[in-house]
Amino acid sequence: MGLDLAEVAALVGVAPPDARRLAPGELIARLETVLAATGRYLRQIPGHRLGDKLPGRDRGLLELGHHVFVVADSFLDVTRGEELTAERLATPPAAWMRTGADLDRFGEDVRAGLRDWWSGCDEAGCEAPAETYYGAQTLHQMLERTAWHCAQHARQLMMVLGSLGIEPDRPLGAADLAGLPLPEKVWDDEP
Repeated sequence: MGLDLAEVAALVGVAPPDARRLAPGELIARLETVLAATGRYLRQIPGHRLGDKLPGRDRGLLELGHHVFVVADSFLDVTRGEELTAERLATPPAAWMRTGADLDRFGEDVRAGLRDWWSGCDEAGCEAPAETYYGAQTLHQMLERTAWHCAQHARQLMMVLGSLGIEPDRPLGAADLAGLPLPEKVWDDEP
C-alpha cells in the first residue's frame, strides 16, 4: 500500500529512507506537544468556521481536528491488542463534539491515556508486534507513524488559522517536530 517506506524502497531497488527513528520516549514527548497544540488551535477556530472544508478535501475543520485525536486514540487501541483499521481512523466526531473546546476535551482524554500507557511501558515493550491494515508493525513503528501523522495535521491547522488571519497560539516549530519524518509540504497538492 506504500505505507512502509522501507518496503517501497526495497521493491523499487533504491536505498531506504533514513532508518533512524526517535526513541519511544522522544516520540511520546513530540506527540504530547503536537496534541496539546492541536487542542489550542481548535479552540482558536471560530465556531462558524468549523464546518469549512479543507483545501482540496471533503473534510471539514471539525473532522480534521477530531481525526488528529482519533489517530492517537487508535494507537492506544493497538496497545491493548486491537488491530488498527482504516475504518477506525475514519470515525466521525460524536454528537457532543461541536466546538473546538469539545474536541480539545476529547484530546485531553487521549493525552491522559497516552501518559498512562507510557508510565507502564518501557522501550523494550515498544518492540511488541502490532497489527494494522497496512501490515504488521511494532508499537515503536506505529508510535512514530502516529506522531508524524498527528504533526502533519497540526501543521495543516496552523496554516488554516493563518488563512483566517489568526496567529496560532504557540505555533509548532522546528524543535517540536525534529526527528519526525514529515513531508516538506503541508498539503500534498501544494505547489
